Amino acid sequence: MLSGLACAFLMVGAAHAEAVYYYDTAPGVRLNVRRGPGTQYGIVRVLPEGAKVAIFCQTPGETVSGYYGTSNIWDNIANGEFVSDTYVKTGSDGYVASRCG
Repeated sequence: MLSGLACAFLMVGAAHAEAVYYYDTAPGVRLNVRRGPGTQYGIVRVLPEGAKVAIFCQTPGETVSGYYGTSNIWDNIANGEFVSDTYVKTGSDGYVASRCG
């Protein structure tokens, strides 16, 4: 019974994992992850060089100049965790995900 439940859980998890797209971060950059959409927010953690991130939603915030240009778009990569979109290779200068609520 437990193995069947575990298998069902894995199948549901796999279905959700396929719906998430991961974006490359800027090469050679250890990226600060912040509590909000600006450099005034505390650093939660630092992503290693070559990290990929999922973008769950995006929000306007502090304008930052980074590897991929200048923008005020910040990417929500986990609950309460944001990175400047200027360090994420989305292929767009605009929004690629829904606005954070």
